[in-house]
Amino acid sequence: MPSLNVSFTDEELEGVRAAAAAEGKSLKQYLHDLGVREMQRRQFVAGAGVWADRLREEFDDAFPDEVPPTERADGAAAA
Repeated sequence: MPSLNVSFTDEELEGVRAAAAAEGKSLKQYLHDLGVREMQRRQFVAGAGVWADRLREEFDDAFPDEVPPTERADGAAAA
């Protein structure tokens, strides 16, 4: 299984160790989970963006006052 060596300053390593201990995890497990969580977060944000783009027109029609003035068809500002 691939692995990597990561360099930290003494202060950084102290903070990472404290964060791992706060979650009840080893340093190795904490850093592994941190990378996996970031990957999952990016996937979620990308999916949410696709979902929002797909529903944007329907939302804008239902809530026209929420459309930013610069994006309104008539360019008018909200009252």
